[in-house]
Amino acid sequence: MPHDNRVEQLEDLKNVETNANFYEKLAAGSIAVGPSANSSLSSGNGGINQQPYFIPVPITIKSQLGNPTALAIGAFSTTLSTLGMALMGFRGVTVTNAFVGNFFGVAGIGMVISANWEIQLGNTYAYTVLSAFGLFYLGFGVILTPLFGVAESYGGTMTPEYNNAVGFFVLMWAVWNLFFLLGSLPLNLIYIAIFGTVQGAFTLVAAGYFATADGNMAVAKALNTAGGAFAFASGMFGYYTVANLMCKEALNFSFPMGDTSRFFLRKHKSH
Repeated sequence: MPHDNRVEQLEDLKNVETNANFYEKLAAGSIAVGPSANSSLSSGNGGINQQPYFIPVPITIKSQLGNPTALAIGAFSTTLSTLGMALMGFRGVTVTNAFVGNFFGVAGIGMVISANWEIQLGNTYAYTVLSAFGLFYLGFGVILTPLFGVAESYGGTMTPEYNNAVGFFVLMWAVWNLFFLLGSLPLNLIYIAIFGTVQGAFTLVAAGYFATADGNMAVAKALNTAGGAFAFASGMFGYYTVANLMCKEALNFSFPMGDTSRFFLRKHKSH
């Protein structure tokens, strides 16, 4: 077959007769299948289906790709639990600049790449969540990296304007995460716990920045510690999810996730 008429060949496909509604016709009894149908076709004695038909077999990309969620949740959990330990002051660590590698290289890049595979699988919710958190980590990493001069543009990290600005940044992410939390309600209890604890972490850390801007350092420390505890808990729930996905992949068993979809079943209209 010549290869210089691809457009014409594709146009000709419009004229190929197929039974796109094969299954509906089969259920209605208007198509015969099996030996009797084949014999009627070969003998030409007026069988139900006088023309050969093509059975549409749905082939989706989901049957060809793996699950990208484990990498994204693992990157999320590693970055957030590490940040949570710093916010709680474990082993005297209070400065989070050392975690820029996590913000950029692990969570930022890893989650955005994984999210793009989720959209290929048709998972809009997963794509939105993973992309958003990946971009959040990238943005937070920019704020903390001295090379970008964000803190210096305000006169340092202890100035009221800088802490108010970062507080607004985190607070608006708390608002956005609220929609993710609502979207997780019909999924399972573990996802609800992840987004619920993230909501607490964002809200408390934003309040800690505002308290620092007001000069209430003792209150700011308490708020950051509480926010770090929520962040660490969220990371642990994320690791539980990763363990579940890995065990399903390698060991053919899964952990209980607390399915909540049965409480959100859609009511179908009766015909």
